[in-house]
Amino acid sequence: MRKMEETKMDVKRQQVIQQLVTRGIFKIYGKQLYELPLYSLMKEYYVRVS
Repeated sequence: MRKMEETKMDVKRQQVIQQLVTRGIFKIYGKQLYELPLYSLMKEYYVRVS
């Protein structure tokens, strides 16, 4: 079985999710963070941090 390599986008997505979770955000628009695309996560992150 082949190993799946993580891309830079996967790593960035995981970092944003981790930062949102440390701020107490577990759901956005009624969905779990891991279900959302990176764009939605980044948008929410910048709105909450700024």
